[in-house]
Amino acid sequence: MAIDFSNPRKLALINALTITVIYTVVGLVLIFIARSTLSLPVFGAGGAVIFFVSYFLFSYTLEKFIYGKIRLIYKNIKSWKTADKEDKLRSIKGKSIEDVYQEVTEWGETKSREVEELKRMAAYRRKFLGNVSHELKTPIFNIQGYVLTLLDGGLEDPSINKEYLLRTEKNINRMIAIVEDLETISQLEASELQLKLKKTDILALTHEVMEMLEIKAAKKNNAIILGGNYDRPIFVMADKERLRQVLINLIDNAVKYGNREKGVTKISFFDMDENILVEVTDNGGGIEQAELSRVFERFYRTEEGRAREQDGSGLGLAIVKHIVEAHDQSIHARSTPGIGTTFAFTMKKA
Repeated sequence: MAIDFSNPRKLALINALTITVIYTVVGLVLIFIARSTLSLPVFGAGGAVIFFVSYFLFSYTLEKFIYGKIRLIYKNIKSWKTADKEDKLRSIKGKSIEDVYQEVTEWGETKSREVEELKRMAAYRRKFLGNVSHELKTPIFNIQGYVLTLLDGGLEDPSINKEYLLRTEKNINRMIAIVEDLETISQLEASELQLKLKKTDILALTHEVMEMLEIKAAKKNNAIILGGNYDRPIFVMADKERLRQVLINLIDNAVKYGNREKGVTKISFFDMDENILVEVTDNGGGIEQAELSRVFERFYRTEEGRAREQDGSGLGLAIVKHIVEAHDQSIHARSTPGIGTTFAFTMKKA
């Protein structure tokens, strides 16, 4: 029968039984020898001496060569687990082998999780740097092409010089937008961006954003509407400028991916007891479920977004998520391919 060496309780029981058997056998042998050669008093005294000597020798061996080594391992692990080795180091004394085994096992599992998390973060950083490089290469190469064309004689050609300069400016603005958005995300992640929370009328702010994007939406044959008749202010506690940024990104995103022939972007508000739920819905092609969980990743674009080569830094939804979560609120997306997509987030009532 195989012995489960990973179970300290079973090992302790086996050790106890083994020692008992050994002492029993030794005792029986001593009794047999003593009865045939020694008188009863001498046998009794000698047996007692042999028993106690054997016991103390065994205890010394156990303490010196087994518990001593376990204690050393245990102390090393405890010193790694604590920041201040001198003040927080604890001894194994008073703990059973099973307790030590449990703590060592937990420590090992924790370190394994930390290693896996470090590997995941390293892979994420590599992917992120690759995405940044890819996003910046496109405008850089475009600018290079336009400038070289102008230097090769296009600057004197009135039919292309202004057009190429305008295209160059557009790509420069895209690079600036990427850098600014990266800075915003870094500040949000590092909690360096302090939110200025105050009572804000989110309905009035939405009207401002709708007017701002109205011309752009009309060029894409898209209408921006409210999902109901809201005849009174809707107050929330929020950083007004950051909330404006959330609305701009979500509404602009809905306009981009709305129906090409007759797009509709709808903004709706719902009372959710302590919070206000805001939904921004488009009637575009929708997002496949396999991609839906990744839409808030930096630089991630759906297959449709890559095919249509939409403008933007690719960081808009990532920024939205960070801003909403900085308000201690949540955001999620739901979508049905061929019908449309809804982004919904909450804000605390004022």
